[in-house]
Amino acid sequence: MKSSTARKIGIAAASFALLLLVGVIISMKMDGPPSRADPDNLSQVSVGKRIYNIHCAACHGVRLEGQPDWRKKLPNGRMPAPPHDATGHTWHHTDSMLFGITKYGLLPGKYAPSDYRSDMPAFIGTLSDEEIWAVLAYIKSFWPQELRKAQRDLTLHRQ
Repeated sequence: MKSSTARKIGIAAASFALLLLVGVIISMKMDGPPSRADPDNLSQVSVGKRIYNIHCAACHGVRLEGQPDWRKKLPNGRMPAPPHDATGHTWHHTDSMLFGITKYGLLPGKYAPSDYRSDMPAFIGTLSDEEIWAVLAYIKSFWPQELRKAQRDLTLHRQ
């Protein structure tokens, strides 16, 4: 009798675990995977801020404001560093594109028009993937909620 009760409890527990797993999978399919750059993760944002200040702020600004006249070519034909705050176009790009640009540099033909030239370096040998995601989380933390949502929706539908 006791083994029958234990068996029923085991079956119920296994069934519950299976239903929970199915629910998580369905939820992920509906909502998409969570971004690896989470502007609500204060720890990740803090790490990203430190890295941004060391590697990015000199060109993109301490307050993510970018360089002056960032839409006009410099005398050398290259484009200035754009802002990463809400006034720029960073939020118009998917997470995978932002990650790729940061890791591999702004490659013309892949991440920009073939004639586009900038001074954006590749950080592949300098920053780990986790550090790049942290910088992106920091940048996203400056965006108002409606821009975060628009960028998240873009990321979910294009990746």
